[in-house]
Amino acid sequence: MKGIMTTAMDELITSPASETTTHINDGEREHAVAIDQGLPRLLYELAVRLPAQPDVQALCVWLYEPTGETIRVHVLTVDLPAKLRAGLDFPADDSIAGWVWNHQQPLLINTEAETRFPEFARFLLQGGIKSFCGVPLMIGNRRIGVLGLASVKPDAFHQFKLQFVQRGFPENASAVGNFPGLLSQSRHEGETDEQMSLLEAEVRPEDKFEDIIGRSDSLRAALDQVKIVAPTHSTVLILGETGTGKELVARAIHNRSSQRNRPFVRVNCAAIPSGLLESELFGHEKGAFTGAIARKIGRFELAHGGTIFLDEIGDIPLELQPKLLRVLQEQEFERLGSTQTTRVDVRVVAATSRDLPEMAAKREFRSDLYYRLNVFPVRLPALRERREDIALLVRHFVALYARRMGKQVERITQAAMRRILACPWPGNVRELQNFIERSVILSPGKVLQPPLGELTQPADCLEARGQNAEPKVRTLKDAEHEQILQALAETNWVIGGPKGAAARLGLQRTTLFYKMKRFGISRAQA
Repeated sequence: MKGIMTTAMDELITSPASETTTHINDGEREHAVAIDQGLPRLLYELAVRLPAQPDVQALCVWLYEPTGETIRVHVLTVDLPAKLRAGLDFPADDSIAGWVWNHQQPLLINTEAETRFPEFARFLLQGGIKSFCGVPLMIGNRRIGVLGLASVKPDAFHQFKLQFVQRGFPENASAVGNFPGLLSQSRHEGETDEQMSLLEAEVRPEDKFEDIIGRSDSLRAALDQVKIVAPTHSTVLILGETGTGKELVARAIHNRSSQRNRPFVRVNCAAIPSGLLESELFGHEKGAFTGAIARKIGRFELAHGGTIFLDEIGDIPLELQPKLLRVLQEQEFERLGSTQTTRVDVRVVAATSRDLPEMAAKREFRSDLYYRLNVFPVRLPALRERREDIALLVRHFVALYARRMGKQVERITQAAMRRILACPWPGNVRELQNFIERSVILSPGKVLQPPLGELTQPADCLEARGQNAEPKVRTLKDAEHEQILQALAETNWVIGGPKGAAARLGLQRTTLFYKMKRFGISRAQA
């Protein structure tokens, strides 16, 4: 491991702590010095202890550079490819180091089969590296960077123990209390071997487009189209499954257009009875039909100068489609019961979850109306097509509902997150949002307690489509775990006594203690 420390190491050791402690007291100065000395000590110990780890052949450390929002290699073993030299910057959004930094979770890759970061994998393969592990580094509650471990063995890190890089400050008793470990995955008091993932990280501005959350390539491609078409006055057709956020995209188009200060009028064509839809869209005159006791202004007139969003356009009745086609082409119509033509200047944004070309082929939808609507189609990906956004959405919705309910939900077990990521989410973002809201309601403490038994598994989707699939089985362990948590929450964590959780569950107090220990349930999580 000779040569592990580059010149960047000298910069880290000589960190100008004095420049940052001009206006702080002695206690705060010791606090800052502990931070400045912590990283070099860790790196030194890594260099000393690494040879004792037979599966680790190389090491690198990335530190976050806030100025350019990049991750820079500062410490590097000589065994890695020359292209991964010290001082090389990686984008914080599109690299393995950036992924670990943003998610604050370890990431394992097999370089021979890696598809998410192919260029990085090729660099590693040039040096004979077959597997790589990225681990988040923290000092106290401050994120500082990412540790990278590499091995010539495939899948070397699946059973790898990271205790040898977890250290505090044993030389300084006060520092131990302030900085219990240097890894974000270090164990909280009362946790078991089942590690926790933090939910505290807020959604970054670059992960949010208007009110749309995500950073996946498929979503970004759709949003790039939105950016292109929004400043124009062209008709937009938003396509996608139910729950993918079509109305949010329609509002984003309006907000980025020259009509953003004018009305945005939404009409759900499937929610209004077909006999009333024409009156809703175009209005009517007094006496036009029984019950028309006064003139009514339609939605198109209300949207004059702005945008009208026609949601579920595939459900509009056939007899009303010619009149809608005329509005799209001529920007004019007559109210019900009127012979006077009304002209409007309205931008039309339509959305549907149905297959309009197939409906047109079956004469269930006018083909000329479809072609007029299909000026600029934007297809939104289903949530199962952008799984890398699920964890981001979970953090966003947990923060949203915890704030509304006055709760402090900060962590989630990795097992629970894996189950959430594995779910196909047939209801897309809307289903995930409702599930997280329900999970926050059921969580009495700081750890999210999602009702995992409710989650749809991939086999259930096949069964719903009429294919053979094994029925979903909820394990006895999951059911018992949730039942104990529910009883503890209902009794405010009172275990013994006639009104305690043990009595409610029909268990002896000692038996409940044993089960809580086995499941890793502790009052420290609440």
